[in-house]
Amino acid sequence: MSAVHPRPTIPGFDYQRLTAADGIDLNVATGGTGAPIVLLHGFPQTHLMWRHVARALASDHTVICPDLRGYGTSDKPVEASPDVYSKRTMAADIVAVAAALGHDRFALAGHDRGALVAVRAALDHPDTITHLATLDVLPTLDMWDVLHGANAAVAFHLYLMAQPPGLPERMIEASADAFFGYFLDVWTQNSAAIPDDVRAEYLRASREAVPSIVADYRASAGIDVEHDRADRESGRRLTMPVTVVQQDWGDALGYDAVGLWRAWAPDLVHRTTNAGHFMAEESSDEIVAVLRDLLVRQPATRSAL
Repeated sequence: MSAVHPRPTIPGFDYQRLTAADGIDLNVATGGTGAPIVLLHGFPQTHLMWRHVARALASDHTVICPDLRGYGTSDKPVEASPDVYSKRTMAADIVAVAAALGHDRFALAGHDRGALVAVRAALDHPDTITHLATLDVLPTLDMWDVLHGANAAVAFHLYLMAQPPGLPERMIEASADAFFGYFLDVWTQNSAAIPDDVRAEYLRASREAVPSIVADYRASAGIDVEHDRADRESGRRLTMPVTVVQQDWGDALGYDAVGLWRAWAPDLVHRTTNAGHFMAEESSDEIVAVLRDLLVRQPATRSAL
């Protein structure tokens, strides 16, 4: 009989399940005291991606690290409608969880998928989100606009998981570890940044969540685009201080990332990093410093915007 290995956790953090906006439960790790900041993970990861950053920030902040709906050990509702995994619904989850912990205002940082949730939370709940940081994404609508030609091959998974229910789930489930492990390999510059136990947890969690992960991506090719387009047409923008951190691709992808972000976020600081996509794990000290700089920024005056 093989030994059962405990799942890795963030040392010093407490764990609980908290009910989100529509009755689903999220797995949430919390630690520290002080002004609250919520950290949202990306793909194909769980809240563990923040383990270094969270512990550093917990010295003087209340740090909240949930598994997004459909990921990790959070609930994975069936995709009964496009809205179940819309970023609007996932953002409402985060606002509800923070409220359950006693926080009606908080800073928010997200990586990858979590960054898309964070942006939607900041657009939909501007009086709740005090500061916003996004790591290595473009806004959903802009992402689809800039992907074209041979350069779009780097995002093949976006197109695969945008397909109607059935085929993408079956294809991924047939070789789940190879599929999810591929991204952990090619998006990482320093493989030691994701140790074996954490990698195994990412693969296990993703393997058990294929339908919900695909549903999350499918929403980003459909209902999330609709929500972003409505905001762009109405002139809705991010009103809080925003910091964006992205890999330094130079001109390789052929778009002006700063310009795309500034159209959404007038009060913007844009930074590039030499780290790979999993920058919170590969260059945690850098990301901690970036977040600390953000958290002390005061909102720009309306006349400055």
